[in-house]
Amino acid sequence: MSRSRVPAALAVSALGAALALTGCSSSDTPDDGRLQVLASFYPLQFITQEIGGDLVDVSSLTPSGAEPHDLELSPAAARGVGEADLVVYLSDFQPAVDDAIAQREPAHVVDAADSANLEAHELQGAEGDEEHAVHEGEEHSADDGHDHGTLDPHFWLDPERLAAVSADVVAELSAIDPDNADTYAQRGEELAASLTELDTTFTEGLAQCDSQLLVTSHEAFGYLAERYGLEQVGISGIDPEGEPSPARLKEVSSIIKDRGVTTIYFETLVSPKVTETLASDLGITSAVLDPIESLSDPDGDYRSVMLTNLEALQAGLGCA
Repeated sequence: MSRSRVPAALAVSALGAALALTGCSSSDTPDDGRLQVLASFYPLQFITQEIGGDLVDVSSLTPSGAEPHDLELSPAAARGVGEADLVVYLSDFQPAVDDAIAQREPAHVVDAADSANLEAHELQGAEGDEEHAVHEGEEHSADDGHDHGTLDPHFWLDPERLAAVSADVVAELSAIDPDNADTYAQRGEELAASLTELDTTFTEGLAQCDSQLLVTSHEAFGYLAERYGLEQVGISGIDPEGEPSPARLKEVSSIIKDRGVTTIYFETLVSPKVTETLASDLGITSAVLDPIESLSDPDGDYRSVMLTNLEALQAGLGCA
């Protein structure tokens, strides 16, 4: 699916220059004594900053408003990965970050995949079933990476999964800076409580809806749907670059008509053209649902965007 985005390579070149000027190594820590932490994209930056507070300086390798899936790192940004006190990332999500970590070998890393309990969320419908059947018939070696590569990375849309990753960040910051371990633990508990409260708000807010069918431009909301009893149908699959076939568009149209869907959701950073055209053809509404891969509004944060998403879901699904 076509994407409207900040050119990632240019944006990260600017980030790399900034890191080179400020210095981002444990041997060249700024005079304020804060740990220098790199997060690969926004949700990981959010939890790390919440836990570290004034004790850490957290930068995101993916600039605000840029698409994280196709991130490229400048040489300076890649060097910064090796020099950071801590790198928080999600393996197999951003190949450039995986490569930088393998090559630069930072002293401390947190891989969100270790605690996020990633799952494969298959494309729903006959076309998705057909693709799944093809893959079932294929033979793969144990280390070919096929199955792992199909895992849905968008775990942060389930607040409890994000809380699980937060616990790993608390542990690693405490290992790096044991003098402040109690502070990290306390802030981690406060973050976990906040995420649990958010989870409760979603559970209650989506408990009584006219529809449980969530139709999206691509299947980025599998964890959210699973957590709150919704059924996700994507116009295209987990890959945001995938263009829906005519057969898939026809199939989704039939599902929408049969199930009485009134709203189709498209994402920030994604061209709404296909979604809006389909909605117009069917005489229904289109609306924005933010996957929070990057933060577009400097005045917002993870919590506020999630609550905006909840309002959009309640309106589109007819929730009481």
